Amino acid sequence: MVTRLEPETLLAMKDHAARSYPDECCGLVLASPEGALEVVPIRNVQDEMHRVDPVAYPRTARTAYVGDAGELRQALEKADGSGWRLVAFYHSHPDHEAYFSEEDVAQATPFGEPSYPEALQIVIPVQEGKPGTEAVFTWSEADGSYLQLD
Repeated sequence: MVTRLEPETLLAMKDHAARSYPDECCGLVLASPEGALEVVPIRNVQDEMHRVDPVAYPRTARTAYVGDAGELRQALEKADGSGWRLVAFYHSHPDHEAYFSEEDVAQATPFGEPSYPEALQIVIPVQEGKPGTEAVFTWSEADGSYLQLD
């Protein structure tokens, strides 16, 4: 399991977060069979979901994200085949700190446990369009929760 990411990988995620500001961004990090990391941005469709059903999706992309289902499926299928693997999910917190919110936990653990327990969860704070220091979380089976890595 990867617990530290290369500076280039972090920079690619932070660039995505800055470009998406003031909205949240989301994406994945995949590892090739050779171990090279690839950042896969996923389009945030939260605003579209909010327009269609504001009762079910009361928040906008400013404070929430829903990854485009087709893009997400394509990335996860790549991670499941040809020796690729899922390393991490990431998203940004515009004008907020990097923490793993209750909503983040709910998305990562839809049935009370993570769908991808080996995948890191990375949160990138973005203050006034400038990305800050990310927080990285990993699932702890012993604790039954996500713990922040140092």
